[in-house]
Amino acid sequence: MNLFIGRDKKAHEDIFIDANKSRAILICGKRGSGKSYTLGNIAEELQANLKDVLCLIIDPMGIYWTMCNPNIDQEKVLWDWGLSANGLKVKLLVPGDPEQRYGKDVIELMKQRGVQFQSIRLNPSDISPEGWCDLFNLSINEMMGIMLYRAVQALRKQYKNDFFIDDIIESINTDPKGNDKTREALLNRLEMTKEWDLFGTTYTYTWDALDTNYVNIVDLSVLDPGRYGIRNLVVSMFCRDLFTKRVSARRREELGLSSDTPRVWLMIDEAHQFAPSGKSTLSKELLIRWVKEGRQPGLSLVVASQQPSAIDHEVLSQCDIILSHKITTKEDIDSLNKLSQDYMGGELKTYIRNIKGNGEAVMVDDENESVNMIQVRPRRSKHGGGESK
Repeated sequence: MNLFIGRDKKAHEDIFIDANKSRAILICGKRGSGKSYTLGNIAEELQANLKDVLCLIIDPMGIYWTMCNPNIDQEKVLWDWGLSANGLKVKLLVPGDPEQRYGKDVIELMKQRGVQFQSIRLNPSDISPEGWCDLFNLSINEMMGIMLYRAVQALRKQYKNDFFIDDIIESINTDPKGNDKTREALLNRLEMTKEWDLFGTTYTYTWDALDTNYVNIVDLSVLDPGRYGIRNLVVSMFCRDLFTKRVSARRREELGLSSDTPRVWLMIDEAHQFAPSGKSTLSKELLIRWVKEGRQPGLSLVVASQQPSAIDHEVLSQCDIILSHKITTKEDIDSLNKLSQDYMGGELKTYIRNIKGNGEAVMVDDENESVNMIQVRPRRSKHGGGESK
């Protein structure tokens, strides 16, 4: 199945992405150039053409829920492209209680527009001892890190998947080692996690919250980006669960057995927040594994960023499609230029400098060894990333 992305500016031919196999796609461009618009474009095509694929968008800005509305503002442009305005079925996955995050009046209005809401909770037992230390920026070579690591490790041995925040607190309280000052500092942090309204008190399965009939959107804008690593924690939990589920499903498929686990297209806006260059996050290693090993189990990845130079090179180097809108900073241009290939007939930075207006992009497809200057097609659904008027 092909995804209609835009039109070649020179040959005036329609441009498609082959979605019959797993893909790794980089979308980049400076603010206002169209990178979030293009990501939404791909989501539209996935829902319209691939009914057996799960589409999941990680949304740090809270802008993609508007895809439930038809793009009536561009009806004439859509007509010129042979397209029509059309809203999508949107399922908004909210860390915590949706009414607490948005307010009851906002929830009701969004529901009237067809948005479905699903509260998501994380399982404390799914986080490794190292992950808990990373969440609080604790070294496992220092007293607080040692005590927390020891508590979580003991609970994992005893309960496996059936322990929660209160169990960790109890384990630390009853640990005979460590001093009271260290214990109190740790307990304060763990009590604070209850205020995040993020962890569950019963075990839940991430996959159960997702639906192939919808564009599934994880709204991270409701979480404070500066509060420890909780946004990265949410992303890492989804990546881990989806990867594990698809690997298991792929094994069944290869044996000729049935599987109810569809292929996954994971789409991440502002991806430099989750797989940053030069530093570690809770989600980074999982995303690198996803992009390196995801082809076989049927896992695709789309990453979008205003700052491609800020994304880890191990992620960038695995992308087989690049959609670059206008970029002007030397650092970002140089980062992309390192991805130049012999078949391009020139350096990638030369093509990028020839981009003129919004919505224009350079499309590099490694599978086809092709480079096209394209105009991205207009969106059928409403884009929520434009400037406030």
